[in-house]
Amino acid sequence: MTEPVWGPVHQDIVGLLADHPADVPAVVDHLTKLQDLLVRLPPLEASCPLADFNKLYLVITSTVLDGLYEDRFVDPAFLARLDVDFAARYFEALRFWTDSSPSTPRAWSCLFKRMRGPDARPLPSAAAGVNAHINYDLPFALVTTLESLESEPVDGSDQHRDYLEINKIFAERIPELRRGYLDHWQLMIDMVNGDIDDWYQGELVEYTRNVAWRNAQKIWRCRHDPDARECERTRLDDNAALLGRLLLSPLGAFLQ
Repeated sequence: MTEPVWGPVHQDIVGLLADHPADVPAVVDHLTKLQDLLVRLPPLEASCPLADFNKLYLVITSTVLDGLYEDRFVDPAFLARLDVDFAARYFEALRFWTDSSPSTPRAWSCLFKRMRGPDARPLPSAAAGVNAHINYDLPFALVTTLESLESEPVDGSDQHRDYLEINKIFAERIPELRRGYLDHWQLMIDMVNGDIDDWYQGELVEYTRNVAWRNAQKIWRCRHDPDARECERTRLDDNAALLGRLLLSPLGAFLQ
C-alpha cells in the first residue's frame, strides 16, 4: 500500500485544506495550523523543506495583518483581498499535491518533491517557496483580486503603492527570518558581512515583486483570451520551476 502523501498527518492536512480562508485572520490561522502539522512530519536530516517556507510565509502574513489593524495601507480592502487570493493559490497547490494531481504547478512540485528527500537546507527551501509563490502565484492572484474589485493594475495607483508597501514589510522582517535559517558558524560569517546580506536579499525581493506586477499587467491585457492566458501561465510556471530546481540543487546550498 502506498504511503499517504503527508504520512502520519495526512488526514489532518486534508481536513485543513478542505476549508477555504475568507479573510486575512483566517489565512494566518490556516498557516499556523499547517505549520504545526508540517513540523510533525517524519524528519529528514535537517528540517522539513515546506515548513521552512511556511514559517516565513506565516511571519510575513502576520505582519500584513498587523498593518491592516494599524491602518498602514491606503486601500486596505485591496490588500486584504489580495492576501486571501494569494494564499488561496498556495493552498490550491497543496490540495493538488495531496491528490497526486497532474495539475500541481511545476513551480511548487520541485519543493513538494523534497518532502521525502534528498534533504534540502532550510534557507534554499524557503527561497524556493518564495520563488514559486511570487514568480508564479502572485501575478495571477493580482489579476483575480483586481477583477473582483473592478479595478486594474495601474502604476502609481493607491493599490500599487500598497503593493509596494509589502516590500517594506519584507525588508523589516528579512534579517530575523534569514538568520533563523543559519547554523552557528554561518551566523558568525553573517556578523562579519554586516548588513550586506540583508540589503541584497531585500533588493532581490523588491525586484522579484516588481517583475510579478509587470507580469500581472501582461496577464491583465490577455485575461479574456484563454489561449494567451494559458501561454502566460505555462511560461511563468516553467520559469519558476527552473529557478526552484536551481535553488534546491547543490549550487543553491551556497545560499545557506
